[in-house]
Amino acid sequence: MKNNTITTVLNGVLAVSLLLSVIFCLQFIFLSREARSISGQVNGINAFRASVQALVNDCVAYAEKNPAISPILESVGVKTKTTPTKQPGTR
Repeated sequence: MKNNTITTVLNGVLAVSLLLSVIFCLQFIFLSREARSISGQVNGINAFRASVQALVNDCVAYAEKNPAISPILESVGVKTKTTPTKQPGTR
């Protein structure tokens, strides 16, 4: 009789352990799939950001050669307004 009780308890513990293992395995599968999806989105966003940054750098370099583009760059906040500085001894 003592052996039947121990066997029943151990079978119950085994069943609970098996159920929890299946639940945790499914959670891991779904979360890792979501992480891979989000990682792909982050890589796309970073690539877009790098291309926009390269475009901005090109525009700033172009503004040094052709200052007519400076008001546009100032309006979008890429370049700050440069005020002419007074030379010492001038009014």
